[in-house]
Amino acid sequence: MPVPLSILDLAPLVSGGDVPDALRRTLDLARRAEQFGYHRYWVAEHHFTPGVASSQPALLLGQIAAVTEHIRLGSGAVQTGFLTALSIVEQFGLLDALYPGRFDLGLGRSGQARVEKAAAKPQAEVGDHIVDGLLIPKHFDWAPIFASKRSQLSGSFLTQPGAQPLGLTEALDQIDALLAGPVADDEGNEVVATPGAGADLQVWLLGSSGGESARTAGARGLPFAANYHVAPAKILEAVAAYRASFVPSAALKQPRVMVSADVLVAEDDATARHLAKPFGVWVRSIRTGLGAVPYPSIEEAEVFAWTDQDRAIVADRVDTQFAGSPQTVVERLNTLQRVTGADELLITTIAHDHADRVRSYELLAKHWSA
Repeated sequence: MPVPLSILDLAPLVSGGDVPDALRRTLDLARRAEQFGYHRYWVAEHHFTPGVASSQPALLLGQIAAVTEHIRLGSGAVQTGFLTALSIVEQFGLLDALYPGRFDLGLGRSGQARVEKAAAKPQAEVGDHIVDGLLIPKHFDWAPIFASKRSQLSGSFLTQPGAQPLGLTEALDQIDALLAGPVADDEGNEVVATPGAGADLQVWLLGSSGGESARTAGARGLPFAANYHVAPAKILEAVAAYRASFVPSAALKQPRVMVSADVLVAEDDATARHLAKPFGVWVRSIRTGLGAVPYPSIEEAEVFAWTDQDRAIVADRVDTQFAGSPQTVVERLNTLQRVTGADELLITTIAHDHADRVRSYELLAKHWSA
């Protein structure tokens, strides 16, 4: 049997559209995803990103839950460096109280990772290579972006003045304690997260390398989502580090890995490649530190003036986007699943035309289970 397919949605704006339009598209896509048989529907958390409306996962998930019936919903991922553990537990505890047993609390490092990446030293370059049929491209260096003035400006709004983000382990300790609740001190004083204590949430960690998130997920016996679509160069490192550090827990007896992928499906390869033309332009806006712009139209993409430098900074993402007919994409996803050993695949698809995006998910679901 094929592994389950799930969806990661950024609630993307498109050129000529606005935030209300993007959010309406997300609600419609979630309803369709449930009809198509997708297992989970996750939404991202991005800030100061002109082309992404998914900035507050809990708020958006509440709206999605109201228009769906049974599909699991979750965050991909709540950024632990910008919220207190109590805020996270209360938000998702409220969701679980209204729609019991449907939510995944996906968590990621944010404030911590920004500081580390800004100060990171350049890595030894490893060029594109193929591992058992899967492209592992050259690593993209995020350090200049996180060290930029724009990144510093956005960071100044993401935490209270003087606040230091919790380390991942400390944040998880607090979240676990509040979910188990009540929390007591050594004098017997107690506090209870209301709502939140006792919430039926499945906690996941997300990561883009073999670093702290992967190792912590394994050590705590949590499921782990690894990002082939964000950092394809690091995917094998990430899943290997997770499995190597895995310790069985009450929640999970064996490692569980979900791997993400950029996908666009159309009736044939030529049509899919045509619809995918804006993808590189969109990725360039991210990779140049501007934050994702509203997703361009095909016409805008066709007149974009590319430079060699532009093409180089988007190559890893463009080359690892699975764009093609259902047969082509299913074959490439099967390779990704086989090489990574993924127990589930997390699909993210963006197209300028909403109908093309919905059709992509429909075609993939139909042929994946065929």
